Amino acid sequence: MNSSSDHTPMNRPHPRRLGHLVLNVRDIQASVKFYTEIVGLEVSDWIGDQMVFLRSSTDHHDLALAQLRSDDPRAIEPVVPGRPGLEHFSYEVASLEEIETLGRFLQENNVEIVRGIGKHGPGENVFLVFKDPDGNYVEFYCEMLQIPKGSTYEARVWPDDIDGFDRWHYSRFLVPPPDWGPSIDPDKGK
Repeated sequence: MNSSSDHTPMNRPHPRRLGHLVLNVRDIQASVKFYTEIVGLEVSDWIGDQMVFLRSSTDHHDLALAQLRSDDPRAIEPVVPGRPGLEHFSYEVASLEEIETLGRFLQENNVEIVRGIGKHGPGENVFLVFKDPDGNYVEFYCEMLQIPKGSTYEARVWPDDIDGFDRWHYSRFLVPPPDWGPSIDPDKGK
């Protein structure tokens, strides 16, 4: 392990943004159909029928899908919420109105919505989370708070309550709130 002096701003990495995510999938054709027809991504390239690269913008890919081998026993294990690893990944859309339209679109296409439409305290972003064919959580979001370089913004610790999770107190949720989510305190604000 390096000494703490090696972690100065000059020595530590300075990533510009999250680049891409690769998901292992059970059925690459079903997943490509989902990510193109439901999420709206474009296919950039394939490697045989084993891997596909998809994009939402000008980068060659921000999501890649890799076909699991059918004889791999892990391929049948379900994605379990609350386990270590990826909780969700997200794609930015233009507005709350677009998220509302996408909520109806997901419902019309029988895509399971996990939570939302809501508005987080930290980041102030609007969110709508849903499942892909393998059970991974995908999010559409908008209105994320921007913190420019040189800003005087200071990090804070939010209470673990409804205002941190959903500032709208589930009033716009399209599904029941998650059983692990904060409850609404009826006495708050009195």
